[in-house]
Amino acid sequence: MVHVARKIGIGLTGFGIFFLLLGILMLFDTGLLAMGNLLFLSGVGLLIGWDRTIRFFFQRHKAKGTTCFLGGIFVVLCGWPVIGMCVEIFGFINLFGDFFPIVINFLRQMPVVGQLLNLPGIAQVVDKFTGSKLPV
Repeated sequence: MVHVARKIGIGLTGFGIFFLLLGILMLFDTGLLAMGNLLFLSGVGLLIGWDRTIRFFFQRHKAKGTTCFLGGIFVVLCGWPVIGMCVEIFGFINLFGDFFPIVINFLRQMPVVGQLLNLPGIAQVVDKFTGSKLPV
C-alpha cells in the first residue's frame, strides 16, 4: 500500500509542478497556480507520508520558509498571483534550499544533463550556487 501511495505521490507532485509552470506561462493564471499548489502539497504528503510532511514543514528553524510558502499560496488564492508566487518562491527556497546541492550532484551524474552542467562556464556558476567543487 505504501509503494502505491509513493507512486501516486510522485505523479501528483509532477502534475503540481507542471500546473505551476503552466500557470506562470499563462501569465499567472490563478486557477492553474492554485491547482498546482494543491497537487504539489498533496503529492509531497503522499510521497514522504503525512506525519513526516507535517514535521518537515513545522520545524522551528523552517518557520520563516513555511510561513512564506503557505502564505504565498493563500495570497495566490486571494487573487494576487504575481505577489503570491514571489512570496511562495522565497518560501520554497528557504524550505528546500538544503536539497539543491543533492539534486545538482544527481543531475551531474546523468548522461546529457551532466555533460552540460560540467561545461567550464556553467560548472563555475553551479559550483557557486551549490557551494561545492566539481569532483575530480
